[in-house]
Amino acid sequence: MDKDFKSIVLNNSDTIVQKWLAEIDTMKRANYSDSVSEELLESTNREFVNIIFNSIKNQGETEKLQQFAEKLIHLGWQVSYITDGLQVFRRVTIDFILDQSDKVDSHYISELMQQVDLWVEPVIRQLVNEYSGNWENIISLQRVALQELSAPLIPVIDNITVMPLIGTIDTERAKLIMEGLLDGVIKHNSEVVLIDITGVPVVDTMVAHHIIQAAEAVRLIGATCILVGIRPEIAQTIVNLGIDLSKFPTKSSLRKGFITALEMTGRQIVDSGQKDDSIEQMMDSLGGA
Repeated sequence: MDKDFKSIVLNNSDTIVQKWLAEIDTMKRANYSDSVSEELLESTNREFVNIIFNSIKNQGETEKLQQFAEKLIHLGWQVSYITDGLQVFRRVTIDFILDQSDKVDSHYISELMQQVDLWVEPVIRQLVNEYSGNWENIISLQRVALQELSAPLIPVIDNITVMPLIGTIDTERAKLIMEGLLDGVIKHNSEVVLIDITGVPVVDTMVAHHIIQAAEAVRLIGATCILVGIRPEIAQTIVNLGIDLSKFPTKSSLRKGFITALEMTGRQIVDSGQKDDSIEQMMDSLGGA
């Protein structure tokens, strides 16, 4: 920015800040802050405008810009807050300088706009790039976390584990299920794995194919899969599609599947005549018959 323009802005920062705050306040509810308190909005606006002036004084400094972008992401604000705020500041600054100047010729106005743009545009790019980069990093971390939680393998008793599946199963998730099953069977020394599809809304040919592949892979390393949670509508779909699930046991509920798993591992539930609360609680947690 030209030294004369820069000195005008810095020497009249209080006035420009007030004009900027007044304009940005009229936009707040329309764009980015419906759920933001007045106190938080006011403090963030003042932090934003301070960062803008700091950028005028110390061009090229990026640390505060990065920190501010990270703060906006954690607040959940849209990137439009950044772009709108800087465009408002650009307009307010140009209008203020023109009001203070006796020069109104086109050359002066053009030079002023060019100089302000040379300063504002890099700040916009810097903040937007920082915002986008941090947002992509957060999305990436969330994706990894969701993948880790998408197919948990839970050991419920010696040699018996359960994998509850919830939501849609696509090719990428099927690969994670396969890897989780194989690693979990070895880690927990499982003899029987119950794959619970109660929470899977649709079982089509592709989903069934992935489940069959996973069960076959588990069989090859010495364990057995039991498919549980087959609802009547799912059973009808499987029959209509001609899907062959005869290679491994299927049960309508996790409770029934668990009883079968006990039998396959040489155990059974015996009524001793005394109520064992722990067994009752475990069976209740596995669902009704």
